[in-house]
Amino acid sequence: MKKILFLLITGLTVSVSHSQDVSDALRYSQDNITGTARFRAMSGAFGAVGGDLSATTVNPAGSAIFNNNQVGITLSNQNINNGSKYFNDGETQDKDNSFILNQAGGVFVFKDRNPNNKGWNKIAIGASYENTNNFNSNTFSAGRNPNNSIANYFLSYANGTALGDATKIPYADQFYYEQQTGFGVNGKIILPVNPNDEENTQYTSNVPGLQPGQSYYQENNIYERGYNSKVSFNIATSYNDRIYFGANLNVHVTDYRRSSSFYEFNNTPLTGTPTISDVTFNNELYTYGNGFSFQLGAIAKVTEAFRLGLAYESNTWYELYDELSQSVYTTTEATGGVQNFYNLNPNTINVYEPYTLQTPGKFTFSGAYIFGKSGLISVDYSIKDYSNAKFKPTNDPDFRTTNGYISDQLTTNGELRVGAEFKIKQLSLRGGYRFEGSPYKNGTTVGDLNSFSAGLGYNFGATKLDLAYAYAERKSNQGFFSQGFTDGANITSTLNNVSLTLLFEL
Repeated sequence: MKKILFLLITGLTVSVSHSQDVSDALRYSQDNITGTARFRAMSGAFGAVGGDLSATTVNPAGSAIFNNNQVGITLSNQNINNGSKYFNDGETQDKDNSFILNQAGGVFVFKDRNPNNKGWNKIAIGASYENTNNFNSNTFSAGRNPNNSIANYFLSYANGTALGDATKIPYADQFYYEQQTGFGVNGKIILPVNPNDEENTQYTSNVPGLQPGQSYYQENNIYERGYNSKVSFNIATSYNDRIYFGANLNVHVTDYRRSSSFYEFNNTPLTGTPTISDVTFNNELYTYGNGFSFQLGAIAKVTEAFRLGLAYESNTWYELYDELSQSVYTTTEATGGVQNFYNLNPNTINVYEPYTLQTPGKFTFSGAYIFGKSGLISVDYSIKDYSNAKFKPTNDPDFRTTNGYISDQLTTNGELRVGAEFKIKQLSLRGGYRFEGSPYKNGTTVGDLNSFSAGLGYNFGATKLDLAYAYAERKSNQGFFSQGFTDGANITSTLNNVSLTLLFEL
């Protein structure tokens, strides 16, 4: 089950899964509002409107609203700023700017030209690509922790783990908890109670305890890159141009890289025995894979002006692969200034067995009022139960524990989207608002999201050009590590996005 696949300059091993946690499940369960500039300018409130290349991502029946073939492409610039406050120290800032192909797609409409046919008189077929979530982000946190040391992280894995398993077995053949124990022991961050006993399972911290008024200086630097993307194949039809039905088959691709570096320093009084003065703990995680989902939707024209929509998006079933590399660098110091340096870098990439993540489904209820050719106002409300996310196989002991945390910590949340459009001849003015509740029961680990958007478009006839700006803000406080040392910074994330869409009617 744990064997070396092959060894190059860096080791590459196959191993049992490392510790996935609640934040991993949430990362691939959430989508951002992306898509065309018109869609983004109106905050994605298109469930009952249709007639937009991105409207089908909310309600697949929306493609049957089209009267003509249309293709388009959207480019976006995203700027995200993360302000971090760790304990009582001042706020630190870090930001990232990225330019991406946000959306591309087309819809082709086939009509029954027989004027006597008042039944099923239209079929629309479409395909689109969308970057549903851009993970690019940098976060830097720094401050003085008056309570906890990174030693508690290593102790949480070490206590109960045999010393011989952590220090005598080759790194490439160890379980994840044994690797973490080995880093702690060999880096002198923790010490075995019985160092001469390979069966020892109890450990203590080698980081000096704090005296009143003292603290540990800590930094946590997170560098994230990657995306979730979705390719959708759509089909929709209409009955007498009054009721519209549609379906999507979606192929999802995820590619996520996370580099984190945690640093801790303390200047507590030295003793005759070497104790830890500073620690640097580096983690490089690469997660990739693909998934599948489907969507069903309907739109009804209650009157010529008033429309209602209902859509269902299924669970997404991902098959994911994780690769992880770690390293630890420590310094010990004793009275007299005697220092020892420990460089623990196995130069090994752990390649873990593939696993399945099932993200929750979603229902969307929509209403829209169309003011003839003058404009419209629309409202969408979506419901998603994040506690239904699951890692599989569910009989795996680690996954069973993590799924229990997901069920206990996450909850059902609602998302409200409101959009409006006003037309002045060829010019369109647009605006929108989006609110998404916290997916956590405590409402603080990841807080509520508030977003405002605006945009304009110009119709040149067979060509349309749209521009949108969107602003979003969300607060969070996620622990730097999932166990042992779970302290985290208060993060305020602000997102600014500018999107430009070029459309062609064929």
